Amino acid sequence: MTHLALLRGINVGGKNSLPMKDLAQMFLDAGCINVRTFIQSGNVIFEAPVGAAGIGDTIKAKIEKRYGYRIPVIIRTSEQLLKTIRENPFLKAGTDGKALHVYFLADSPKASTIAGLDPARSAPDAFHVRGQEIYLHLPNGMARTKLTNAYFDSKLSTICTARNWATVLKLSHMMRAL
Repeated sequence: MTHLALLRGINVGGKNSLPMKDLAQMFLDAGCINVRTFIQSGNVIFEAPVGAAGIGDTIKAKIEKRYGYRIPVIIRTSEQLLKTIRENPFLKAGTDGKALHVYFLADSPKASTIAGLDPARSAPDAFHVRGQEIYLHLPNGMARTKLTNAYFDSKLSTICTARNWATVLKLSHMMRAL
């Protein structure tokens, strides 16, 4: 089965430098096959012969041991990523994909924590929480929003990492090509 690992906070703004070649090797050393990376921000497509259970924790431990970084790793299957694409409420409403992003959550948040989110926190930005994803429409871009991973992490008691819509589509395409 094909999986996607989404790492948060590497090679961003000169912080937490991690060469993709080294990252790919960590996945190979963990028993994964057909390992490929996409751009420098921590997207790894791989196959795990016995499933991906534990791969995220293994990679987190390897990164911390070698580089000293505590990097969250979120795993999705190709089916889960396709579902994320199909269920984007902003696309269904006809929103231009250039202003869309997705936060991938490590855990499913409780309904009570979702209810505590402020929909007017960063107008005109908008978001929808569905399962383990937060869909974002950011007409002024990611750099100007107050809908940050720190905000959602603290409010939803989980960890998230963001990807723009073009990257989500490209990763899905790459996963199907294996």
